[in-house]
Amino acid sequence: MADNKTNVMRVLEQKKIPYTAHSYPHGEEAVDGVTVAKLTGLDPACVFKTLVTCGASKKNYVFVIPVAEELDLKKAARAAGEKSIAMIHVSEINALTGYVRGGCSPVGMKKQFETFYHDSCLGLESMAVSAGKIGAQVELAPAALIALTRGRTADLIV
Repeated sequence: MADNKTNVMRVLEQKKIPYTAHSYPHGEEAVDGVTVAKLTGLDPACVFKTLVTCGASKKNYVFVIPVAEELDLKKAARAAGEKSIAMIHVSEINALTGYVRGGCSPVGMKKQFETFYHDSCLGLESMAVSAGKIGAQVELAPAALIALTRGRTADLIV
């Protein structure tokens, strides 16, 4: 995978943040996160998906939660200090983040949005997030990822 670095990997290396790259077989379409966990041999509790949302204020937020869980929009709104939060439409993901659905990473988006991580990541030695394209994940220390994205943690799941 070394010859096939993503922007996410370049950012991590530039910031001297150690990570482990994982790749998995895929087609054109994104597979669900639990399948990604199986294909990479990682515990689904350690594999996180990146969700992009829009608040009532029209401000965008990023929520990073375990792949087998569902974002609780009320808890997400509370964490962000918004009246309400809604998922952005799939068609908006690329223009907003520079990533495609299924390959969205909290690292290296076009713009650094306010980012929240489900607090379960704090108990993990490492967590995996998309490396910025379908078929690639990076595994790293939660504290390093949170610091890099200036993220915060909160209870965010249903």
